Amino acid sequence: MTDALQLTEQLIARPSVTPLDAGCLDLIAQRLGALGFRCERLDSGPADFRVANLWARRGTGQQPTLVWAGHTDVVPTGPLEQWDSDPFSPTHRDGRLYGRGASDMKASLAAMVVACEEFVRANPHPSIDIAFLLTSDEEGPAIDGTVKVCEALQARGERLDWCIVGEPTSVERTGDMIKNGRRGTMSGRLTVKGIQGHIAYPQLARNPIHMLAPVLAELAATVWDQGNDFFPPTSWQVSNIHGGTGASNVIPGTVVLDFNFRFCTESTPEGLQQRVSDILARHGLQAGTDYELAWTVGGLPFLTTPGTLVDAVRAAIRTETGLETELSTTGGTSDGRFIARICPQVIELGPPNATIHKVNEHVAVADIEPLKNIYRRVLEHLAHA
Repeated sequence: MTDALQLTEQLIARPSVTPLDAGCLDLIAQRLGALGFRCERLDSGPADFRVANLWARRGTGQQPTLVWAGHTDVVPTGPLEQWDSDPFSPTHRDGRLYGRGASDMKASLAAMVVACEEFVRANPHPSIDIAFLLTSDEEGPAIDGTVKVCEALQARGERLDWCIVGEPTSVERTGDMIKNGRRGTMSGRLTVKGIQGHIAYPQLARNPIHMLAPVLAELAATVWDQGNDFFPPTSWQVSNIHGGTGASNVIPGTVVLDFNFRFCTESTPEGLQQRVSDILARHGLQAGTDYELAWTVGGLPFLTTPGTLVDAVRAAIRTETGLETELSTTGGTSDGRFIARICPQVIELGPPNATIHKVNEHVAVADIEPLKNIYRRVLEHLAHA
């Protein structure tokens, strides 16, 4: 059994359902400490929802720094009876390693650690610093994890030049796709206020659903931007509509619309918010009187164009697998959105993601060793660039 596979199994065996870490960071810190990393816990959050955070650095702090980033927490298992084996007992079947977190993202964490062990043994005094930024709050609210560590690092002027997040980005084979950016996410809750009344006397009421209807049609038809070479156009989607009392003879007093923007670098939160307000005004709805609108910005978009880090990752993948990796910005958000605020080059690279968050999550055993080797080759490339 390889070191990376063994460490993956040890991490899976720890039931670190968000925000629990279940000892994963202690295990990783022990191995990093043996390599000369200075390990620092930056835990955050209330006592009943304490988030475990680890910042570890090896080097002088004055050299270019590559940061490995990821999370030890996993999503809940779902119904245990639907699993073919205990989700926290790493199990092998048909060349696959099963367990919650196998793909998202304990195989990546193990590959990162072992890649650093191999690299440091061969290069005890490299020309780059190496760091780890790990949290147990990526699958949860994500308010006391990576974002808090990044704030602390920024406040004390820590140098971060490149970052690789171990999210499972591949499709068929490890290395066939990496994420060189992610879209931003912004949600809105629009409450349109009418006047409740008897449905037989509409002249005595004001139906907020009727008030919303033309607004909804225009919002759904609006082209927000054209996207660019790296991002698809910004998308606006309805997630929920709540209106009515449940009775068939009552005009409701309010209707609530929940919606979300997934936006690219061609749009800004402020610009999108203003355009929504303009559409509401165009249909005669006035803020405060006719509606209330609350916004939540979940994350800003980030983009790393081809350059030092992308080139190093592409070269490592090509050498190890023969693949020409595809750059992509599709999918949901990741903690890369926080790291990109303080680190100029951020990409995501991990194993295939077909089973993440599913019952019987697994990773192909044959994908783990190549992933570790790709990570090590990136270190070698950056250290000799």
